Amino acid sequence: MSEQEVTRLLKKAYQDEIETVMNYMSNSIVLDGVRAEEIKESLQTDIQEELGHAEQLGERLKQLDEAPPGSGEFEAAQHSLQPPEDTTDVLAVIEGVLDAENGAIETYRNLIKAAEKADDPVTEDLAVTLLADEEAHRTEFRGYRKEYKK
Repeated sequence: MSEQEVTRLLKKAYQDEIETVMNYMSNSIVLDGVRAEEIKESLQTDIQEELGHAEQLGERLKQLDEAPPGSGEFEAAQHSLQPPEDTTDVLAVIEGVLDAENGAIETYRNLIKAAEKADDPVTEDLAVTLLADEEAHRTEFRGYRKEYKK
């Protein structure tokens, strides 16, 4: 059972990373205004990192004789990260990023536990590494939120 849970969580994390790439890209394109530039640049940098995460998760699935999910299995979940109607609403994007990072952190923590139960140290190690990246992103965007709420 725990090996199935590891696979389920790897696939969830893979899809979440792909969705994050899509939303970060959209937001980095649509945001307007002087105050948006730093956020846009940060999102553009994070796109490459999140894409790298998806690749690593996909490779791990392949190693476990599974396949990463294709677009036919995709279910969007990041509702708060959709590009805002008001393209100067930088705070809405920051909040959406924080929601996505919190979701990723929760998924990686669950994956660490499941991998430990399944005696899968390779997946556990991958999840710990990706968790650290997501926590760093969250810290960065918490800082942006403090600045924007002033």
